[in-house]
Amino acid sequence: MSGMTDYKCPCCGGQIEFDSASQNMKCPFCDSEFSIEAVQEMQADQLSSNDMSWDTSAGTDWQPGETEGMKIYSCKSCGGEIVADELTGASSCPYCGNPVVITGTFDGDLRPDLVIPFKLDKNKAKEKLKEHLKGKKFLPKAFTDQNHIDEIKGVYVPFWLFDADADGDIRYEGVKERRWSDSNYRYVEKSYYNVRRTGSLAFEHVPVDGSSRMPDDLMESIEPFDYKDAVTFEKAYLSGYLADRYDVTAEQSIDRANHRIEQSVIDTFRDSVVGYSQVTEKGNAIQLHNGKAQYVLYPVWILNTTWNDQKFLFAMNGQTGKFVGNLPLDKAAFLKAMALYSTVCAVIACIIAYFMGS
Repeated sequence: MSGMTDYKCPCCGGQIEFDSASQNMKCPFCDSEFSIEAVQEMQADQLSSNDMSWDTSAGTDWQPGETEGMKIYSCKSCGGEIVADELTGASSCPYCGNPVVITGTFDGDLRPDLVIPFKLDKNKAKEKLKEHLKGKKFLPKAFTDQNHIDEIKGVYVPFWLFDADADGDIRYEGVKERRWSDSNYRYVEKSYYNVRRTGSLAFEHVPVDGSSRMPDDLMESIEPFDYKDAVTFEKAYLSGYLADRYDVTAEQSIDRANHRIEQSVIDTFRDSVVGYSQVTEKGNAIQLHNGKAQYVLYPVWILNTTWNDQKFLFAMNGQTGKFVGNLPLDKAAFLKAMALYSTVCAVIACIIAYFMGS
């Protein structure tokens, strides 16, 4: 019976308790009853959703002589390590812009299973930066005029791609409202419904960034990458580009993969619950199975710029051209706009109050 009192009612989401009168587990909120055996089975199903054993045998061993001519460049500032062939070289870190030094020949790690080659060049990255700056109302004008690009680097970023099947069982409370009025009162009638969604979803190529130096939110913002362009990895694809050396293993990426898959299940099921004025999730059980991973390199253009002694990092999807990055805020323009917005809202409120009182 250990831990059984922590189980939530599958009907309404309330915490069920042992009822001495019926000798069953009972929900004090909706009065649903469950046998001890049923609760144990439900609890086992719930726990299994987080206990899936992933097949993380992604990547392969390098063949003898395959890494000849590949060098490791290490940044003493951020600790990043990048790989390049001896003809490409590197003078600065693509992440922080500080100088890098050769620390030796490449060894260890795993050979990627796949790579998506670069489709867009450096000039496209410059063009996309200009487009990114256009139309930003709260961007300081001086930033556009004075901001200069320190480095543009084509970097293959390591990703772990996860496949899994997900079985979901999610319960909601739905509310429907009916409103009417007469000469004396306004009425609101609320009807409450128990709503349940169950089903299975298959997920393929769910990406998790394998580099701690590349912010996850930045990488997720330039998704998606089109897996149809992925090809078997060959060292020749690295020529002229850098490759980040992964420092987050497939095993360490499992929690992130689980979260992304489970959240996608929750969002998909929630989108199917329609026709209610209000929907509240009351509980869910999501089980994952048939999980496996692949090791792939994704093409990313990294742009480092400097303005007012501040560094700004931008990234462009080297396959699709999707561009993201952080920008400074013109505080004076922002506060002026907020003051104008507040004034307009106050005027509207006064007009509404006037007409309602007349």
